[in-house]
Parts: sequence; structure tokens; C-alpha cells
Amino acid sequence: MKRLFSTVMALVTVASVMVIGAPAAQAAGSCSGTIIYSQLQSSGLGELVIYYNSSNGGTNSACFYHRGAAYGRSAPTFVQIYRCAERSGEGAHCTRSGSADTDSGDFSYHAGPVGVTGVASYCVEAVGYIGWAGERHQIYSRRQGC
Repeated sequence: MKRLFSTVMALVTVASVMVIGAPAAQAAGSCSGTIIYSQLQSSGLGELVIYYNSSNGGTNSACFYHRGAAYGRSAPTFVQIYRCAERSGEGAHCTRSGSADTDSGDFSYHAGPVGVTGVASYCVEAVGYIGWAGERHQIYSRRQGC
């Protein structure tokens, strides 16, 4: 009986560690640096934020955060950032230069961080969305950080 109890307790302990240690459906990390752009989606369900850090020849990162009724609720979430060919003209459309960094999945708090380096003298653009009640609630930043 003691041996059976010990075996059961060992299995319970292993199962608990596996459940507790399992990664949540959430993007790793968080964005950091100086906020250069922040836009709350008109539905209030999401917010796109772009950060700047002077490391690596200038680094911009972006996160799309769940807000309002979506906060803490799993939903399809997407964020992408890329460097623009332009060096000025903040707020205008962007001509993509180089590859984009993207994060997407069913997240409860945010998608991202995603980032691009070598942007010290270039604009960047980011896009993010949350899928909610069958609709895509999206934000385009247009050119920022010029």
C-alpha cells in the first residue's frame, strides 16, 4: 500500500510539473525602449506599439497588445514590422525595404515582440490585428520613427 501511494504521488508530482511548466499560448518576451508610436484600435480591443532602442545601429520593435474585452482572452493575434526605403515622411505610406519580422498565433495578451535592426536613419512601419467575433480589428502605423 505504501509503495502504491508513493508511486501515485510521484506520478501526480510529475504531471503537475509538466502542466505548470508547459508554455502558455503567448508570445515570449516584451517590447522595450522608447515608445515612438502607440495607437489604440477603434474597437478598443487592441493596441499597436512601436519602440525604438539605439542598439545595433537602431532597433525598432513592435507588439500588438490585447485591450478591453480581449485582454486575457485567447484570440488570433498578429504583429509585423519592417524597415521602409524612405528616410522621411512620417505618416505616409511605406515602401518596404528588406524582410519583415512577424509573430502570429492564438495569444491572450499580445503578439510580439518583433524587431528590425539598422534603422537609425530609416522609417519603419508596423501592422497588427486581433481576430474577434469573426472580424479582423487591424492597425497600420504607416511610416514612423523617421
